[in-house]
Amino acid sequence: MSLTEASKALRAHWVAYLIEGIILAILGAAAIFVPPLATLAVAIFLGWLFLISGVLGLITTFWMKQAPGFWWSLLSAVLGIAVGLILIRWPVGGAISLTLVLIAFFVIEGILSILFALEHKRALSGRWGWLVLNGVIDLGLAAVIFAGLPGTATWALGLLVGIDLVFGGMALITMALHARGSAPA
Repeated sequence: MSLTEASKALRAHWVAYLIEGIILAILGAAAIFVPPLATLAVAIFLGWLFLISGVLGLITTFWMKQAPGFWWSLLSAVLGIAVGLILIRWPVGGAISLTLVLIAFFVIEGILSILFALEHKRALSGRWGWLVLNGVIDLGLAAVIFAGLPGTATWALGLLVGIDLVFGGMALITMALHARGSAPA
């Protein structure tokens, strides 16, 4: 699709993007105001995703049982089903596990951002400090979430998903309003 075609499609469907953006922003605001509920919803949703993918993996594994790697595929499918059932049955425990993964992500991402900034210090001139700051913020988030465990597990995922939904919704709203304003007369 060319840029012109994409622009025409965006202008033609700007109302749909606006509605989607408004809904995402509302859902994000709800998640920010009630992060424990959003955290449980994320854990349960991920549980269903794992369960469905595991069941589908199990079906295809037995359907193609003569293919190489049968046992590895079978173990992978069973793992997906097990993780899915655990997250659905015990979403609070799942939220704690997911929060630990989130902490690990922030720690690794923070370290990598700082190392990237230091390695590209000369090429980035004076702007490399922003990458260092980003890394320090990631490490700080990890520390705050880790220090508050297990309590932070009840709100961290929901809050971060909420913030992401609000910004995603605002981006769609902005894009839709721009497309509406640039529609041909």
